[in-house]
Amino acid sequence: MTSGRKSAGARPRPAANETDDLARMEPLLAVMDKKDHWAWGPISGGQVTRPQLLLHFQQEYAVYVRDFPVMLSRVHARCPHAEVRRDLAENLYEEETGGLSKGLPHPELFMVMMEGLRFPRERFAGIDLIPEAAAYRAWIDQITTRRPWIEGAAVVTIFIEGSREDRRRVLASEPEPPADIEREIRENFLVRSYGADPRFLDLKRAHHMVESGHRVMAWKMVAQHARTGAAVERLTRLMRRTLDLWLLYRDGVARASGIERP
Repeated sequence: MTSGRKSAGARPRPAANETDDLARMEPLLAVMDKKDHWAWGPISGGQVTRPQLLLHFQQEYAVYVRDFPVMLSRVHARCPHAEVRRDLAENLYEEETGGLSKGLPHPELFMVMMEGLRFPRERFAGIDLIPEAAAYRAWIDQITTRRPWIEGAAVVTIFIEGSREDRRRVLASEPEPPADIEREIRENFLVRSYGADPRFLDLKRAHHMVESGHRVMAWKMVAQHARTGAAVERLTRLMRRTLDLWLLYRDGVARASGIERP
């Protein structure tokens, strides 16, 4: 899930002081470089069965997609800095309402996408988390309810919303050219390999509409309030632990669904 500024144009280049702030985040970027799991290859390559794909999406929905706005609101409520709360509030508004993009909450857009895959909504009710998924979710809940706001912001807006592409997106010296989102949707693995109707992929369109500048915004809000080496080191340890639990979670989903490692 993701959100950001309303304009859909190329993101502005960060100012010099913002670049310095982001440079201090190198240890965290190194963690995000590793946010990759072997099972994504078979999934995105169309090599898994529909029941295997369903279990993957069921766990994703119950672990974070359904409750992502709640996680974001926890960070917002705990943050004492007005300028950060404004950015978080914009993100939360989009996640809860889709008001900056497609007019529906992002969890609802996810369910529409599942309908496009012909997975009935009732299959996403009362989901039992596998043990590894439950452990990862418990960690997210702990960080967003009991730890300082900046730790919650790092886990929610950087780790959960981000990917291994963050380094390229955040540190790019030039803005990326606008993407042809309709072509990307037609070529998306859900359409190409699993027969999803492109009309049901408005979640992808919403991400495209509000993505501009958002990755920089997420990193900037953390970097501007982690000024010391000790603060960066604490966040790095936090992110490494989050990555470890995420990898175990994805291992568990692969094992539960019977996806074999290439």
